[in-house]
Amino acid sequence: MSIAQTPEPPYTAVIFTSLRTPTGEGYAETAARMEELAAQQPGYLGIESARDGLGITVSYWTDEQAARSWKTLAEHRRAQQTGRSLWYEDYQVRVATVTRAYGMSGR
Repeated sequence: MSIAQTPEPPYTAVIFTSLRTPTGEGYAETAARMEELAAQQPGYLGIESARDGLGITVSYWTDEQAARSWKTLAEHRRAQQTGRSLWYEDYQVRVATVTRAYGMSGR
């Protein structure tokens, strides 16, 4: 896993915060497939994810329309439905426009 390399702002960040249920059957495979599928979508810039009890996944998109298109993709919608019924105890999705970004690149 590495930090996503994003362009100069503005761009869109979709922040998915979750609490998992004990049920994990099929989760890892579906998560890997969703990451692979997202990377094939127009406007995809990258993804970052961490889990230690609370899970946070941030996907980056060129604009809000690209993020919306990802949300409506049929295979992604099926994964969302399975997540709600099987894998997640609770979750929140937040969509934000990144207006400023900085950090330590290349170390």
